[in-house]
Amino acid sequence: METVRHGISLETVLRFVDVATDALAAAREEIDALNVYPVPDGDTGTNMFLTVSAARDAIRGAVADGADFASALTAFSRGALLGARGNSGVILSQLLGGIASRLSAATPEERNAVVMADALRLATDASYVAVGAPVEGTMLTVARAASDAALSRAAEPGARARDVFSVAAAAAREALARTPDQLKVLADAGVVDAGGRGVCVVLDAAETVLTGRVPPAVVAQRGVPRIPTPVSGHALRPDGPAYEVMYLLDADDAAIPALKTALSPLGDSLVVVGGEGLWNVHVHVDDVGAAIEAGIRAGRPHRVRVTHFADQAPAVRRRGAARTGRRIVAVAAGPGLARLFEEAGAVVVQGGPGKRPSSGQLLEAITACGAAEVVVLPNDPDSVRVAEIAARTAEESGDLRVVIIPTRAQVQGLAAAAVHEPGRSLDADVLEMTATARHARHGAVTVAARKAITMAGPCEPGDVLGVVAGDFAAVGDDLYDVATGVLDRLLGGGGELVTIVSGCDDGAEGLGQRCAAFVESSHPHVDVVVYDGGQARYPLLMSVE
Repeated sequence: METVRHGISLETVLRFVDVATDALAAAREEIDALNVYPVPDGDTGTNMFLTVSAARDAIRGAVADGADFASALTAFSRGALLGARGNSGVILSQLLGGIASRLSAATPEERNAVVMADALRLATDASYVAVGAPVEGTMLTVARAASDAALSRAAEPGARARDVFSVAAAAAREALARTPDQLKVLADAGVVDAGGRGVCVVLDAAETVLTGRVPPAVVAQRGVPRIPTPVSGHALRPDGPAYEVMYLLDADDAAIPALKTALSPLGDSLVVVGGEGLWNVHVHVDDVGAAIEAGIRAGRPHRVRVTHFADQAPAVRRRGAARTGRRIVAVAAGPGLARLFEEAGAVVVQGGPGKRPSSGQLLEAITACGAAEVVVLPNDPDSVRVAEIAARTAEESGDLRVVIIPTRAQVQGLAAAAVHEPGRSLDADVLEMTATARHARHGAVTVAARKAITMAGPCEPGDVLGVVAGDFAAVGDDLYDVATGVLDRLLGGGGELVTIVSGCDDGAEGLGQRCAAFVESSHPHVDVVVYDGGQARYPLLMSVE
């Protein structure tokens, strides 16, 4: 693992994101129950957990692809920004992004303690700027107390990074305990701020990684150190906005002040975070259309999410009460593949190289489908872990059962979906789908983007790579030759059906049909079907059943 010259290692960052994710997972239910401000919708812990999970998945993926320290932190920041959910998640993404940005810019001459303290300060300052109308007694207050304490400790001779985070975490816990004195709605409910509690969990994780010590437990509700019971009577304010609107926005930095000016009078809880052309926008409004139109004037909104608070509030939430039947949720890597999964009755989440779904997107698909039983087909090795997080969160939050079939290729998912039978029991259905997916030998062809050493030997940019069961098995210079070689290897163990899925790079040559003709002539006893998958980077996906 890389250690940059100022001494902060990538290995330490990775340990932190793992510990923080696990800690937020453990505290999620507690934090959800504390959630009475700004809206008592009981999802602050879940949103913060999903935000950090997305950041963790992004940096882990970047490191697996060989990213250096700076590139890995960039991926971490972007993952948090893209995966942020809810008011608390968006603010947390800004905090994490601010810290990562400062670490990337650190110079060899700077002491670790100074870098870390300044990172906390800059992250807190940026979070205050991102919020339209900052309110004290919230996670902003807790973050400010932590950064102030960190700066004071870093200024002392001999201070180390571990000392900075120890005092920052302690100051955050003290500030959290004071939040009911600053915000009446917290005092009335007898709880501390939910977002502030989440900040404490993250800082405690940093302290644990740097010192090995587990910080003292935080009293979540005055006099009650365990998970609090949501206080009845704290329902949605009748005069408050009815909807939460969130979207990602492609826009020039210069367009953001005007966007904030347009959104501010529409409602409250306005938070706009990001930079360098990509922003995450969050606001509570009554006029959803006006909020989205403001984004259109500023740039290109996408991944728009609108939540009606009345459907989210714990007092009226009926998770699972109306759930019936069984649905499949499948990750599809192209428009043609999406149509195939939809024809099989699946709810589709868009994925594929460079745009793999976050745990939040999968969670939304799982919970929104209305089924009591959900089978998830990740169809990608990197999406399996994301799906597991989403499934665990969904099961803990609602009355439904979620099963992950760890499909690692799109064609495995198609095979599993083809034998889905909702009339069977869930266990029997999952057993049949899993067995079918496992018995589907899969391969692909792709084109090398850079010089590398593979299991099949060295390759240069532009070389054609044959993939069998996820490993590179052939290097050549002709798509057809490599593809037919992969098909021969897949058929070496026998088989009755070959499935070929053409990508968007197939072109006018009709590679998929040519390979189908090869199978029909060289293996006449085998049936073959060709689909237009539209996936990027892989001219062909193949499977043998």
